[in-house]
Amino acid sequence: MNKHLTLKVYLLFFTNLFLLISCSSDQDSEEYQLIPEEDEQYSGGKNGTSFNTSEEAFGFFSTHLSAEQQSDFGIGNSFFRQSWVAAPASTTARDGLGPFYNAVSCSSCHFKDGRGRPPMFNGELGTGLLLRLNLPQTDAHGGYLPETTYGNQLQDVAILGQDKEGEYTITYQYFNETYPDGTQVELRKPVYSIINLNYGTLSGSVSISPRIANQMVGMGLLEAIPETTLLGYQDISDANGDGISGKANYVYDVVTQTTQMGRFGWKANQPNVKQQVAGAFSGDIGITSSLFPNENIPTGFNGSTIPNGGTPEISDETLQKVVLYSSSLSVPARRNYQTQQILQGKEIFNRLDCAKCHIPKMTTSSTYYIEAFRNQVIRPYTDLLLHDMGTELADNAPDYLANGNEWRTPPLWGIGLIPTVNNHTYLLHDGRARNVEEAILWHGGEAATAKSNFKNLNQADRQKVIDFINSL
Repeated sequence: MNKHLTLKVYLLFFTNLFLLISCSSDQDSEEYQLIPEEDEQYSGGKNGTSFNTSEEAFGFFSTHLSAEQQSDFGIGNSFFRQSWVAAPASTTARDGLGPFYNAVSCSSCHFKDGRGRPPMFNGELGTGLLLRLNLPQTDAHGGYLPETTYGNQLQDVAILGQDKEGEYTITYQYFNETYPDGTQVELRKPVYSIINLNYGTLSGSVSISPRIANQMVGMGLLEAIPETTLLGYQDISDANGDGISGKANYVYDVVTQTTQMGRFGWKANQPNVKQQVAGAFSGDIGITSSLFPNENIPTGFNGSTIPNGGTPEISDETLQKVVLYSSSLSVPARRNYQTQQILQGKEIFNRLDCAKCHIPKMTTSSTYYIEAFRNQVIRPYTDLLLHDMGTELADNAPDYLANGNEWRTPPLWGIGLIPTVNNHTYLLHDGRARNVEEAILWHGGEAATAKSNFKNLNQADRQKVIDFINSL
């Protein structure tokens, strides 16, 4: 064969081979492209999702509320955001503050309906962190027993003319968590000290449990999830052997005087939005209601000398408007949910078994009192159940069925917009984690395997998981 012809044949052969390989590679890359689920961007369902990524992202109501509900939302918003004052005052609808309290308004802790943080320096007030004071025994209904002198939480502010209950300080212990690839991440563990008490000493058996104020979005949607749906995720005896149990908390409903499933609070110790809101008015601001009619005052303090703002200080009508407001805040839509980085992070998140507690998708009931939130497919990334998170996160404070190691799975929706709304990234029940990665590395107990699997990922895949969580 002519050598020029031979060369042409070889060139033609290799050209075709290259084209074949190129086409095959293109087909493979297309074949492995991940695609989002249908309507995945609607975190709060079609009726409970807002498409706003500004610093007001947590403050929108469902556009499907009735005209009356929209009006009540506005009134509830005003009582949520504006400050309460000590009685007597010309603004009688908003007086009754204290006499002891942690904040002057709901928005002091939930700024722009968002998440609180630990104080940046000792003595900084109104940041959204409070200290629960628990005794190891339980009350008549099975809930935690408040400390003998100071009650169920330390109130570090008082009205003019009164001494506050006391103060607290935080110091941090720092240590490194090391990945198998040698990368190190600094973690910090808070240590709390209660000082300058003005009404006596604390009980020697008290447990101090710090609690950060969570973002407010989607509370009504969580309340609308059928109990049977949540119980379907329960596996108290770990029958499937995956190391994850999960159990519902059952708590006292002060209105019906019955035991109901807990859904709200860091230990799922509140059965509904109304009791959660009334409890915050009572414990955090010192405002009495028909649910919690008694002032929080230290033992031995003469409460009759303190003027109040009425009996109760917030009417049932006003309280219900704040409840409607708190229930109907929409959830921000997903961002970047269609990108391969985020979709790959989601796939890894599921593969690590994170989604066994942070359940991605549920459907609300057909009977919820806010009609707009009925039959909504939502993506809260929680099961609202209690899980043992290990000794490092333990507060040693039992609360109904929750023991000292157990916490409710927090919803992840909206987590990526906390920096935009609240200008920080502090996570977990006490804000010790300074970002998503640190929060993952604090997981223990039932989540220890998932944490270990995360640590064994390469750095690129770890970042994909973090980016996915921040897209929620």
